[in-house]
Amino acid sequence: MEIKAVSEWSGFQTFPEPTQAKLDVLFGNLNQQNVNTLTILVMGKGGVGKSSIVNSILGERVASVTVFQEEVSTPLMFSRSQGGFTLNVIDTPGLVSGGQVNKQILSSIRSFLLNKTIDVLIYVCRLDAYRVGNLDRDVTKAITDNFGKEIWRRCLVALTHAQFTPPSELDYIEYFAERSEAVLKFISSGACINQQEFQDHGIPVALVENSERCETNGLGEKIVPDGTVWIPNLMEVITGVALNGSGAISVGPKVTDSTLFGKLVFIPMVLVECLLVKLIKLAIDNDIAKETKSF
Repeated sequence: MEIKAVSEWSGFQTFPEPTQAKLDVLFGNLNQQNVNTLTILVMGKGGVGKSSIVNSILGERVASVTVFQEEVSTPLMFSRSQGGFTLNVIDTPGLVSGGQVNKQILSSIRSFLLNKTIDVLIYVCRLDAYRVGNLDRDVTKAITDNFGKEIWRRCLVALTHAQFTPPSELDYIEYFAERSEAVLKFISSGACINQQEFQDHGIPVALVENSERCETNGLGEKIVPDGTVWIPNLMEVITGVALNGSGAISVGPKVTDSTLFGKLVFIPMVLVECLLVKLIKLAIDNDIAKETKSF
């Protein structure tokens, strides 16, 4: 597990000037709210584009992405500084292997995040996936079990592979809405979030297209098929989550039976057992004494 040192955000200059201007406004809004550091955690199954999102956000190829290896094998944090503002982006391995949630990977991510504060979780899925199932619910349940239900209050969903042509019976906006609804339903199920909670605090969804085939507008900014300039839009959603009023997630050690808490719970149980044994023995002795007297 490795933490990259903070460095100047050279990739910022690779964005088209209109995108730079929009990002400057967003970071300025954060500074006005006394937020000068933002830590983003990127999680999801393998092959969904997590590392590519990290590269796109930073405008740099910091995470290795190849045809045969699409993600990191251990958590990595990349830190960049721009105009007094520090952005930390944490890339993580895919949470599934062999058709099930990999508990060892989750444990390594948790260890990496120990004593760190997470401002925003980007949960990554693919737009061009048609179905969700039990495995998707298992993933969100595992995230909830490891980081608490409150992490979903600091979450946004990123749907990658947005340069996608939906089935002929659906237009793009309709398909995006249905896919978003399906993803949010399995998050709700896996995280045990009821309908009222979702209504009170919804999880936003953003479109992402990391590939070179992503179209651009007349200003050179990358756009998705619905016309959204997606990089500043993603960052706007991120800053909105960061300022939504819920508390940031501080990752502490998990409480298990082997911890002090577990031992403190166990000690009273031992005392109760000893007391019960003594009471039973006393009752038996009293019965014997009574029988002796009557005899």
